[in-house]
Amino acid sequence: MSNKQTVPLIQFAFCYFRYMKWFTSLVSIIMIMLPTFGKSQNPIGFETMVNAILSGTIDTISSVKLDQKMKANEVFVLDTREKREYDVSHLRGSRYVGYDDFSMTRVADIDHNSTIVVYCSIGKRSEEIALKLKQAGYLNVLNHWGGIFDWTNRGFDVVDLQNDVVKVVHPYSATWGIWINNCEKSYEPR
Repeated sequence: MSNKQTVPLIQFAFCYFRYMKWFTSLVSIIMIMLPTFGKSQNPIGFETMVNAILSGTIDTISSVKLDQKMKANEVFVLDTREKREYDVSHLRGSRYVGYDDFSMTRVADIDHNSTIVVYCSIGKRSEEIALKLKQAGYLNVLNHWGGIFDWTNRGFDVVDLQNDVVKVVHPYSATWGIWINNCEKSYEPR
């Protein structure tokens, strides 16, 4: 082979391997980010997604730790989702405070030294409400990492407006609903 023939071959090989590296990386990202098909959640994908979305400006609490604190009655739990989401299901004993219509008047009776945990579907909206609470002088505010999706995927109960245990969660949207794996998805209370 002459030099004139090897140069295009080398260029082709270089482009091919560069493309394959990019393609392999893309496939890896997709495999991590998408939940597995079936009933179980892809924990690596969910964890990666939640960590990428949260800014880290508010300390977080896991579902397991939150369950312990709730059983010990050591925490105020605030639901920062929209009312239609709360009406479908919510953590037992949580208080609806909303997101779009959030107002400090809904938490005015809570002592500024109390431990408060805020949650939403996965933790992004609740993180923003937690920042507002911190700015208003609340000292012990935690964001529930993974929100109600992580809570139900780990098998913890949620309740409806009558305080009855239900196996249904509002998915926020079809896009976000892919992360719910242990409950039915519903946009309306049952």
